[in-house]
Amino acid sequence: MSTKFRSNRPAFENPSLDLQLSISLRPIRPPPDCLLLRPICDAKPESGGVEALKWQASEQIRLAAMEKAYAERVRELTRREMELAQTEFSSARLMWERAREEVEKADKMNERATRRIDSSCMEITCQGFWVAVASVNGGGFDYQDALTKSIIFLEAQRSGKLPPNHRPSWRGDSALQDGKLANVDLVGGYYDAGDNVKYGLPMAFTVTTLSWAAVFYQSELKAAGEMENVRAAVRWGTDYFIKASSRCDHLFVQVGDPVKDHQCWVRPENMNTPRTILEIDPSNPGTEIAAETAAALAAASIVFRGFDHAYARRLLNKAKLDELLWAATWLYIATRRPIFLQYIQEESISATVTEFSWDLKYAGAQVLLSKLYLEGHKDLVIFKQDADSFICSVLPDSPYHQVYMSPGGLVHLRDGANAQYVTGTAFLFSVYSDLLAQHNQQVTCGNQHFTSTHLMAFAKQQMDYLLGKNPKGRSFMVGFGNKPPTQAHHRGASVPVLSMSTVVSCPMSFADWFNKNAPNPHELTGAIVGGPDKYDNFVDQRSNSAMTEPTTYTNSLAVGVLAKLAKHHANS
Repeated sequence: MSTKFRSNRPAFENPSLDLQLSISLRPIRPPPDCLLLRPICDAKPESGGVEALKWQASEQIRLAAMEKAYAERVRELTRREMELAQTEFSSARLMWERAREEVEKADKMNERATRRIDSSCMEITCQGFWVAVASVNGGGFDYQDALTKSIIFLEAQRSGKLPPNHRPSWRGDSALQDGKLANVDLVGGYYDAGDNVKYGLPMAFTVTTLSWAAVFYQSELKAAGEMENVRAAVRWGTDYFIKASSRCDHLFVQVGDPVKDHQCWVRPENMNTPRTILEIDPSNPGTEIAAETAAALAAASIVFRGFDHAYARRLLNKAKLDELLWAATWLYIATRRPIFLQYIQEESISATVTEFSWDLKYAGAQVLLSKLYLEGHKDLVIFKQDADSFICSVLPDSPYHQVYMSPGGLVHLRDGANAQYVTGTAFLFSVYSDLLAQHNQQVTCGNQHFTSTHLMAFAKQQMDYLLGKNPKGRSFMVGFGNKPPTQAHHRGASVPVLSMSTVVSCPMSFADWFNKNAPNPHELTGAIVGGPDKYDNFVDQRSNSAMTEPTTYTNSLAVGVLAKLAKHHANS
């Protein structure tokens, strides 16, 4: 048995108690082996017989009692030592828990400090607006190049007969028979992502937001030399919508069979999948897509108003009012007709939201109507309040923050094509920061106040993340920056150029091109892919569509912010 019960046990704060425990825990000397191991020792009655046996039995009983008493004493002392060890363990665990809490507090303080450093900025005046310029870790990105490439990607998404000045050389004419099944010309428009279906709703949202950028950041786009390219991108979409709405009370909203299309990995130039048509009419209504198309035509009419008045008027005549706030807002901005404003004031519904996308446009309408509120339409105050609420729900340092931010600081709403929410947020923050600066306003979130500079710094931080300022140190724009994606989930870019007579086997197309672990044969210049997951992890693999598939609306939302950053980067 060990003779050290208290080895490595720290002294108690109470010396007297420590002394008592020390005394009580002194080891007990065990009985001699003669008593423990041999029931009969040398001493015994001289007489034999029954008396000797009785004596031996009584001695065994006495010795057994002594052994039992000894064992109980050892047991008691062991129990007390275990209690002391448990107390010490609990104390140590408590100290460990407190230490861990302190480490977590330190990590949070470090994260907040890092964000403050990254968002640290100075203000300069530019054409009546306050423009944020990062003063720490500032820039390093060629925003002009990013802007140019983001527009080139939109050209790569064109369907139909391509113009002579088309820049992506690996693209060719495609879908030249679209609309034939319904005896209508539906050639043109955009493929919205990595497949070959033309979806009217995301296409219209692309045109609307690109038009918004063209209107709001006209001077910045002109300074960058990209205004003509943006106008051409808008017109490529509106020319298609004019065709799609050529029949009275009819709107063609989709060309292509999504199921069949997704069963074949082939370039649009060589596709042989069905080009079925979907339309809406009074018997088969589609309110949201009709409204988005109306919004696109109305917004685009403003783009062409001072450049091609006849075309602008034609677009506006195609736009029709329906019950959605987004369409009514753009129609009022384009026409200034009281009927549209009256609809907004009396019949439209607003809501507090945390995102802006082709499927949820409240925040965009609220920012647009906040401009009217700040210009004097005080009855639109609810939309200004909802716009402020959007800002408060997104800003990480707002007490009303709701949106998840990755450890690296990226807005993350969903795993699929999350970059669209990043560029959408950055665009609204950029526009709203300019509106606030024009009218010397701030956003109040509880007991905190955020300036236009703060909003623009956040918009810039989101765009910088996509361009390469992130934990992985990689760009999420194809053909731009450090370690850009090379396996974009995109049929046209991942399949080599084939002759027009080539017949593609759809089952074999996935083995030949989709599953091939190699860079795409064609660079999908300027495409902003889906981006990382909520933990900043990214896999550049064609099969991972959530991370590597680009969309037209992700880029259309980036154009305005990049134009602003390009101009202001040049000035700085």
